[in-house]
Amino acid sequence: MGVRWLDLIVIVLYLGMVTWIGTRVWRRQTSTEAYFVAKRSIPHWAMAFSFFATLISSITFVAYPGSAFAGDWRELVPGFMVLVVLLLVGTVVIPFYRRVVGMSAYEYFGKRFGYGARVYAALGFLIGHFSKMGFVVFLLALTIHSITGWDLITLIILTGVVTVAYTLAGGIEGVIWTEVVQGIIMWLGTFLCLGYLLFVIPGGPGAALSLAWEQGKFGLGDMKFDLTGKGFWVMALYGFFWYLQKYAGDQTIVQRYLVARTDKDALKGVSVGALMCLPAWMLFMLIGTLLWAYYQLSGEALPPHVDKPDKVFPYFVGSHMPVGIAGLFMAALMAAGMSTIASDLNCFSAVCVEDYFRRFWPGTTDPVRLLVGRIVVLLSGIATIAVAIVIALAGERTLSLYFTVSSILTAGIAGIFILAFLSPRANRLGLWTGIAACIIFTAWGVLTGGERRILDLGVLNCPFPGITVGILGHVIVVAVGYLASLVCGGRIDKDIYSLTLWGWLKKKEHWVETSG
Repeated sequence: MGVRWLDLIVIVLYLGMVTWIGTRVWRRQTSTEAYFVAKRSIPHWAMAFSFFATLISSITFVAYPGSAFAGDWRELVPGFMVLVVLLLVGTVVIPFYRRVVGMSAYEYFGKRFGYGARVYAALGFLIGHFSKMGFVVFLLALTIHSITGWDLITLIILTGVVTVAYTLAGGIEGVIWTEVVQGIIMWLGTFLCLGYLLFVIPGGPGAALSLAWEQGKFGLGDMKFDLTGKGFWVMALYGFFWYLQKYAGDQTIVQRYLVARTDKDALKGVSVGALMCLPAWMLFMLIGTLLWAYYQLSGEALPPHVDKPDKVFPYFVGSHMPVGIAGLFMAALMAAGMSTIASDLNCFSAVCVEDYFRRFWPGTTDPVRLLVGRIVVLLSGIATIAVAIVIALAGERTLSLYFTVSSILTAGIAGIFILAFLSPRANRLGLWTGIAACIIFTAWGVLTGGERRILDLGVLNCPFPGITVGILGHVIVVAVGYLASLVCGGRIDKDIYSLTLWGWLKKKEHWVETSG
């Protein structure tokens, strides 16, 4: 599809709008508290849109429809676990973090197990999100390139520069208010695409849904518990640990707890944001299923270059969607990707300043730390654009190798939180024993597992899929860490006890709203 002027106007208007919103608050960014936690002044409804926009990335726009097109709805199962995690996190973890940490989630790990644990967890966040930012920029640009034919490198630079500009100027406040607009655009673009698709399918929505139901396209996976497959229970366990790690140990989420005015606002924002995500994920899965039905019922063949399920939805948008709707879809796609990147950039900067810079240069003033934070945003933004360009030029094998190494070195963050929060007897030596065991297990699983294994050990190869390796890694941290702690003393210190769930529950005042 070539450039259609109405679509181009929609995209330009979107880019101009988010740049204006993101930069109009720059005068208020006079301290690190303003730049990283917005002086704890964000209302819950804006927080909700921020959560939604952060969790729905450009990967969601292509991966979910692609998964449903090729198979069933089992990839949706992890999303259901966000509700389970929210029940655990909402009443305890949110008020706990709002009192225990200042700006970084990893302050808690440092208070619980020493600075080494804080460094490990913070480093895991930095490595994981740095690679993710580059990949999200690349995938966003690649998808728009496949729809429009516009130059890939130009798209990478354009989206990267605009995102860095409003993040650099507006801080977390600018990021959150742009995410409100981006969330609305994402909903609007998704509904219009779904509405159009429903009424172009031969036979109408009824025929499409009936055919999909008969062919098992709404299935949630095999209910048999089998760790070597991707059935319902494995996907559910994966989702539980994934969202526990996100909601209890990921700076992009924990930082949202800290920007709220009160504990109640934080809980409302998190809850509404999560409840917005689940129907959005379902809509993307439904789009994939309806695309499958469309090509089944219409007899239309996909062209040879659409050789992967992830390419079907972008191709359909570019070749079938009316002018204007296609532009709004691309704006929604850009909103999804840019909101994720902007949030990561600000949180990346917060972790660098709070977990590293303040540790090694404790005597610096707040204006100096603010300047360092802005420099980190700028440099990490430039590096993100560079990574995306490298992926575009060198292919995804380079990124795959990076993901492999980072997954080994940063395994088990959710396990660390569980051990720290639930076991008063867990100590530093026990934790590091658990981390070492987790790294060894994860390395074995990543290097010897799957069809593209890096190391072939024959009968000793890992039989588990990647998501199961991730699940077991968290379990190993908890189990080995707890047992090693018992062997190495296992005494309960009063100061440590207050940093666990059991100590926190004894403080009855945490149930009373004190920050409002």
